[in-house]
Amino acid sequence: MKILYAIQGTGNGHLSRARDIIPILQKKGELDILISGIQADVELPYPIKYRFKGLSFIFGKKGGIDLLATYQKANLKQLFKEINSLPVDEYDLVISDFEPVSSWACKKKHKPCIGLSHQSAVINQKSPKPKKSDLVGSAVLRNYAPVTASYGFHFEQYDDQIFTPVIRQQIRDAKPQIQPHYTVYLPAYSDEKIIKTLSVCNQIEWEVFSKHSKKTYRIKNVLIKPINNDAFINSFINCTGILSGAGFETPAEALFLKKKLLVIPMKGQYEQQCNAAALKKMGVPVIKSLKKKNIPTIQEWLKNSQEIKVNYPDNTQKIVSNIIKVHGTETSNKNVQLGDGIPTIKKLKAKTFGKILTQLAD
Repeated sequence: MKILYAIQGTGNGHLSRARDIIPILQKKGELDILISGIQADVELPYPIKYRFKGLSFIFGKKGGIDLLATYQKANLKQLFKEINSLPVDEYDLVISDFEPVSSWACKKKHKPCIGLSHQSAVINQKSPKPKKSDLVGSAVLRNYAPVTASYGFHFEQYDDQIFTPVIRQQIRDAKPQIQPHYTVYLPAYSDEKIIKTLSVCNQIEWEVFSKHSKKTYRIKNVLIKPINNDAFINSFINCTGILSGAGFETPAEALFLKKKLLVIPMKGQYEQQCNAAALKKMGVPVIKSLKKKNIPTIQEWLKNSQEIKVNYPDNTQKIVSNIIKVHGTETSNKNVQLGDGIPTIKKLKAKTFGKILTQLAD
């Protein structure tokens, strides 16, 4: 069996999860890997068959996405070239982790595409949603990477096709030596904003992994480090608590390790708003921003203990094997039509394009 595993590369979470899924797929057949996106900081220790620019966003420094920089770096002509050039018809099975090039190539050629992602779980009707609806954000999650069958990962098993998180073996095998520092990953905020807020909590040692710095430096009780996978995992495993965005993998692994957790969902990012709703329901504190008015909440979180029990068994092998069993012999789906869902990407205006890209962080 020839398998194509396509991974969204605009965030670190997709690639982190792929590290555990790829070895399983390699045992199931001849595997090719595709990555699209330009904002990830994690490398995969496997040969990559296809590297595409795809549709990526650029992190801002005020808690959200820099839409202008995102639009300026986008190349829709290249995106269509990538979609048209991908030979999906050569594969017996295409699995997409919210990856648009493979999904739209399959859609264009009437070929099944199996979604295996966190986003597949987020859009499920039974998954928690924020009080404030976001029609554009919801539509983007449903249509950005269209698939013919969906399997998803979430903080809890809200439905039959939703599974608990893939926890990397590196995290499962960890033996934490709890240290007094707190690990911080807030890629949508500038170093200056993070330092200004966290230095107020001067009794705490903060280790901040920065999207915006290429060197290590310290200001007061805040240590800024460039993102490095091994350094981050070491800090993460041994810390007292985690302050992060409301992505998926980092909060999930924090819960698995029984770490104190506080999240700040990215502005205008519907998926993170959904994640925040789910985490809040579980008892995780959520704040809207790093503004001065939220410092008392951070200080209260630092003072209090936090115990949120989760059960995240290692079911990745079973999940992937079931997908192979159910979908491994599919070859075509005549009901899949290019043009279903959102308008053809060529017709999207800059404003709409900006709204779409705002939804893609993890």
